[in-house]
Amino acid sequence: MTLIKKSRTTARDEILIAVKSITQEREEKTFHLSEVLQYMKSGGTVYKESTIRTHVTSKCCSNSPVHHYPAFNDYERVGKGLYRLILE
Repeated sequence: MTLIKKSRTTARDEILIAVKSITQEREEKTFHLSEVLQYMKSGGTVYKESTIRTHVTSKCCSNSPVHHYPAFNDYERVGKGLYRLILE
């Protein structure tokens, strides 16, 4: 696991780093939200769990209702707590 840099990165940037690392060896590029939370916590993220959850489940999820702007299409929900990386 690569530690997350403490430099000026956004929550979205850190989440993308985590997701890309988690899914690197996976053909389907799917991940569970819990994996991202664990990865980022162990990497020393400064972001709250609620911020990470909001980004993955809503702000950066292509098939969720738009509650936050700007909205990104980084992931799509494919099951309960299961997402697939769209952006590579």
